[in-house]
Amino acid sequence: MAVEPKVAQNVLSFGAFEADLTTGELRKNGTVVHLQEQPFQVLKVLLEHPRELISREQLRSAVWPQNTFVDFDHASNTAVKKIRHALDDDALSPKFVQTIPRRGYRFIAEVQA
Repeated sequence: MAVEPKVAQNVLSFGAFEADLTTGELRKNGTVVHLQEQPFQVLKVLLEHPRELISREQLRSAVWPQNTFVDFDHASNTAVKKIRHALDDDALSPKFVQTIPRRGYRFIAEVQA
């Protein structure tokens, strides 16, 4: 089940952050913030569907190729933790990434192209 982007721009901004979907760079106030490839791909999927619930299965199919064998729960949880760290977000009081227990994630901040 492919997740087709609703927001189809190369650079998306939210709060003090900007994500360049072409280069895979995350910037805060113009300064590059380090974020590894897989967490950036998870962030990209969330940013392309602001305020929508993205199921864990949708994330798996969008970020991890079908023939990849990983502990998906661990990999997705780690990716979201890295995103939260990069965005200085808090799981208990999120400004950007909200966890919907046992279902998936939602990007809750306003996203501008």
